[in-house]
Amino acid sequence: MLHAMIMAGGGGTRFWPRSRNARPKQFLNFSGERSLLQSTLDRIAPVVPPERCWVVTGAAYIDETALQLPELSRDRIVGEPLRRDTAPCVGLGAALIANTDPDATIIVMPADHLIEPEREFQRAVHAAEQFAEEFPEALFTFGIPPTFPSTGYGYIQRGAKASERSGIALYAVKGFQEKPAADLAEQYVASGNYDWNSGIFVWKAATILKELNATRPDIAAGVKRIADAWPTANRDEVFAREYEAMNGTSIDYAVMQDAGRAGRVKVLSTPYHWDDVGSWLALERHNPQDAGGNTIQGRHITIDTTGCVISAEPGHLIATIGVSDLVIIQDGNATLVARKSDEARVKEIVDRLKKDQRGEYL
Repeated sequence: MLHAMIMAGGGGTRFWPRSRNARPKQFLNFSGERSLLQSTLDRIAPVVPPERCWVVTGAAYIDETALQLPELSRDRIVGEPLRRDTAPCVGLGAALIANTDPDATIIVMPADHLIEPEREFQRAVHAAEQFAEEFPEALFTFGIPPTFPSTGYGYIQRGAKASERSGIALYAVKGFQEKPAADLAEQYVASGNYDWNSGIFVWKAATILKELNATRPDIAAGVKRIADAWPTANRDEVFAREYEAMNGTSIDYAVMQDAGRAGRVKVLSTPYHWDDVGSWLALERHNPQDAGGNTIQGRHITIDTTGCVISAEPGHLIATIGVSDLVIIQDGNATLVARKSDEARVKEIVDRLKKDQRGEYL
């Protein structure tokens, strides 16, 4: 059967000051009334029932996750005691699911994507589940046909076509490319042989655990010990001890790149629109603009203002005169003002606040 695992442990530092330690990005609304986390579960709900859905988040976010997802049983919310990147997260989810269903197929989804139309995503999921039965030893990733030469996304180089289901084509993977320079990104898009790497995966639980055991046996052994202790009174003690001892890394470095070079990874070329909501400029892509090309959320007065992204809490007024191409974000006790061209550097502000021990703004 198909199970779903949502990774919701990120800090969302590029969305400071709205995203804070107490309420990171996945709990925020960027388009519509539902948070990114809620939208992720909504998207998979027609395919996977709540009893087969899991959320792996930080231990500090278990209560907020339960509040936002009341349809999810509390025992399906896993709170990591420490951040250890995505390989331990994926491995633990697979080990827990395998204990309930040894033949499980799993879709792994980050909690911070916007995808539309949802029915096309669900069509791709149905196809991926069928591909996993056709190629049970393979790992599957969802590729996004690029619409522009992005330097902010990783790329997947497609090889020969391997299969097709429900109108969704499946290709061998020739290689993974990290975020490229602008000239390389243009070459990738022009070639027609590359997809954006969305970070959405489908695989058999047994297959990903086998791969992880081959490349990172320390992580594989650690998550198995946690999963074995899950039904016992020692769960929390074992969880904390094993995670503290782990040297975390991403699932891409731990498994996907080597497996891709060995021919064990395949990519679905998906039919939907995708945005990983990686920065404040995502508001422009998912919300309307005024006559000056400004994207505005909240109370505002703009005079001779063009091309800005402005967001404020209810009851807080932002007024601008004679400015353009700025990101202006107010939330609580902090306000961010940056050139749009520098918005990717918001993380530097968060790093400075940590260095200066200004925890009240984090």
